Amino acid sequence: MKFGQYLKEHKGSLILFLICTGIYFITFALYHFPLQAVLYPTYLCALILLGYSFFRYRQAKKKHEDFALLQKLPETLLESMQQWQTTEDADYQEILRLLSEARYRENQENHEKFADAMEYFTTWAHQIKTPIASMRLRLEAEDSTFARGVSEDLFRIESYVEMVLTYLRLGEGGSDYVFRGVELDDVIKGSLRKYASQFIGHGVRLIYEPVDMKVITDEKWFSFVLEQLLSNALKYTPAGSVTIGKMGEDTLFVKDTGIGIAAEDLPRIFEKGYTGKNGRIDKKASGLGLYLCKRICDNLGIVISATSVVDEGTQVTLKFDLNPKVIE
Repeated sequence: MKFGQYLKEHKGSLILFLICTGIYFITFALYHFPLQAVLYPTYLCALILLGYSFFRYRQAKKKHEDFALLQKLPETLLESMQQWQTTEDADYQEILRLLSEARYRENQENHEKFADAMEYFTTWAHQIKTPIASMRLRLEAEDSTFARGVSEDLFRIESYVEMVLTYLRLGEGGSDYVFRGVELDDVIKGSLRKYASQFIGHGVRLIYEPVDMKVITDEKWFSFVLEQLLSNALKYTPAGSVTIGKMGEDTLFVKDTGIGIAAEDLPRIFEKGYTGKNGRIDKKASGLGLYLCKRICDNLGIVISATSVVDEGTQVTLKFDLNPKVIE
């Protein structure tokens, strides 16, 4: 709050002073008093008024700053706020205290509800894995077109459940990272074994040669990223190939010959919930897969990026820091 703004807000008092001064001048003029006898007390009154106004301005400025800080941290500042002198100020402070308490209770209730919901969904996601595993064992005993179709649907359900668990873990802070030296070829082969039936079922050719890269990362979280990239490559490659390889000494890439990503969608593919043109084609797309990949890569210190040409394919690159300074 500036002094000029304060004077503008209290212009009524200034106008009243000017009116009283005018009456003072007129009264002295009617009695033919000397002009100096009028100007001197008027000057003194103006100085007193100015000093009082400045004093009140300092109080109003302090109160304004208290209110501004109170809006940011009401629970903390309300306790340390000065005890204002007037009854009106005390009323304001009591109202703010009540509002602060109501807001605190509401935040606590929302936090408890959120924690309960997260616990429920986490429990559900873990429990659903048991019947999924049972169904898979039964399907493995039968080799038919129907069984292969159901098995593929079941695989997608497993992927969605894993995505839910990953999303929940990240929402909780995702603090269970274990960094160690990892041979990327071991991780890649494990993911490819998991998706082998998908490659066969989609008739998509896999091109992979060992990359011979050892990096410092968390194997579990990185596996999710790689499997999500393979899932997207298979989903949007009706026919053709998926290639896994390396660029230079520090970059892994997953490249497909699928439908590609529109140029206007490419800058936003890592945003939460964004599906773009491909999402309109695949109406079941959630827009969470690449968003989760980006968040995990940020936590792992991996730079993820993508290039694409419509009807030619997409390439996603993962650039590792081969000399990390701090590993936690």
